[in-house]
Amino acid sequence: MISRPRDSHRSGGAAVKAPELVILLSPSGDIIGTTPKATVHGPQTPLHLAFSSYVFDDLDRLLVTRRALEKTTWPGVLTNTCCGHPAPGEDFREAITRRLVQELGLRVGRIDLALPKFRYRCVMDDGTVENEICPVFFTRTSGPFQINPEEVAEAFWFPWSNFVEDVMSGALAISPWARLQVEQLRALGPSPRNWPSAPDEELPPAARQNTASLAS
Repeated sequence: MISRPRDSHRSGGAAVKAPELVILLSPSGDIIGTTPKATVHGPQTPLHLAFSSYVFDDLDRLLVTRRALEKTTWPGVLTNTCCGHPAPGEDFREAITRRLVQELGLRVGRIDLALPKFRYRCVMDDGTVENEICPVFFTRTSGPFQINPEEVAEAFWFPWSNFVEDVMSGALAISPWARLQVEQLRALGPSPRNWPSAPDEELPPAARQNTASLAS
C-alpha cells in the first residue's frame, strides 16, 4: 500500500518538511514504488506519473507560462499552464488544483480530461531526461493569477488558435511535451470550449491504483 506522505515530522523539537515524492511506474503503467522528486531527474530518469493542465479563459485564450530559471528540467522555457506530479494517494484533479494554487494563485472550475494516455520521453542538451506517463487535462477560469517566482518566471494569455498555429509552424518555441500535446489537442477541435471530456476509465492503471491506495 502506498500512502500519502505527511507534510512534516518533528526531529529534536523542530518541524522538518517531508520530501516530495513522485510515483514510479512499470512500462505498462502500474505503480511500482516512489522516489523523492529532488532526485528523480537525471540521465536515467525512471518512468513516473505526472500531469499537464491547460487553463483557458472565456475568450478561448490559453494561460501560457515560462518555467522558472531554477527548474531542473527545461528552465526558462515556455510551456502549457501547469505541470506536476500527483502525490501518493492523490487524485489527479486534487493535484492539479493544488499546483495551480501553488504556482499561479489560480482558482478554476471543472477539470476535464483531454488526453488520458499521453506519454513521452525527451532529453535536454545536458543529457537530463524527462520520462512520464502524463495525462492532459483542461479547465477554465475567470479569475486573476499571481505567479510564484519559484515556479513560474512569467505568465500571459495567448489566443488558443494563434498558439496552435505558432507552435505547429515552429514560430513559438515551447517545451517538448507541450509541443507533442498541442499536436494531439488540435485534433479535438478548434475551440477548447467544445472539446469532449474523455472518461476517467481511459486513464493509466496507476491513476486507479493511486486513489485506491488512499482509500485503503
